[in-house]
Amino acid sequence: MRTALVIGTGLIGTSAGLALAQRGVTVHLADRDPEQARTAAALGAGTDEAPDGPVDLAIVAAPPARVADVLADAMRRGLARGYVDVASVKGGPRRALEARGLDLTAYLGTHPMSGREKSGPLAATGDLFEGRPWVLTPTRDTDTEVLNLALELVSHCRAVPVVMDADAHDRAVALVSHMPHLVSSLVAARLEHAEEAAVRLCGQGIRDVTRIAASDPRMWIDILSANPGPVADLLTEVAADLEETVRALRALQSADETKRREGAAGIEAVLRRGNAGQVRVPGKHGSAPRVYEVVAVLIDDQPGQLARIFADAGRAGVNIEDVRIEHATGQQAGLVQLMVEPKAAPVLTAALRERGWALRP
Repeated sequence: MRTALVIGTGLIGTSAGLALAQRGVTVHLADRDPEQARTAAALGAGTDEAPDGPVDLAIVAAPPARVADVLADAMRRGLARGYVDVASVKGGPRRALEARGLDLTAYLGTHPMSGREKSGPLAATGDLFEGRPWVLTPTRDTDTEVLNLALELVSHCRAVPVVMDADAHDRAVALVSHMPHLVSSLVAARLEHAEEAAVRLCGQGIRDVTRIAASDPRMWIDILSANPGPVADLLTEVAADLEETVRALRALQSADETKRREGAAGIEAVLRRGNAGQVRVPGKHGSAPRVYEVVAVLIDDQPGQLARIFADAGRAGVNIEDVRIEHATGQQAGLVQLMVEPKAAPVLTAALRERGWALRP
């Protein structure tokens, strides 16, 4: 791939443009809002000048509700040899294109499984897709050249290609992305009118659960409007689980010992099902989940503290696999949880203590 056209310069489109431009691809940028395209160009994602002729690959990064219209327009104008979109739903756009009677041999629906709570070109990064799954949904009609161009795009973005049926993809993202987002929003909504004294007690747990609720509602209306059925089916199952959980909690309030035991058993069943599901979540770089040891370090909220910890870990020859930070309520201090391989934990603990860090058991 030598040339590409990115249509839609939000977070995903601009990030793809940055990744391609960094690998020597000439990237042209287009957007309904010319100012947004100029912003993406200023960030180094390409040029907002129109290409002289057809490019190798057109990448449509429009909202799901507009994908079919934008793709149809680009294909009728002959803007590229191959066309992909990066919308978070796949079955609907393809059926909409088929209904228009277009030749879809040059089209391949794709979905990079990556994003951020923030949107727009200023939130984009060239490494947004690194190590992340990138779903490809080819059909028997997909031209081999187009599939190869899509695979080259994924490779340039350092993502991991995953081939799926379009409708199977839509059911999968309903489970792992769309339904969890709504559940996160429902939990976060409980905080809207909560007493300030209660909100001040928020810790890392509530931050983890509500993090994705900070996303742009307008963007999510577009996404959910394109995949409502599978999401509604899953929420129906969640609602049934919630009803059972509420009954179990009410039973725990009973004066009857038998009912309390039944309630405890019901809550335990929910928690154990949660354990069983959580361990299936892929680990680092999409690999099988790994169990890490946690080394907890108390720090002051001052510039350079994290850099010092990482530098000291590096001097000890220990790789930090993951990190979490808990900020102390009302204090300029926090707890850094360093996740490392079990065999490295004693080495890191000894090295940090030797360098004067305060560790928590």
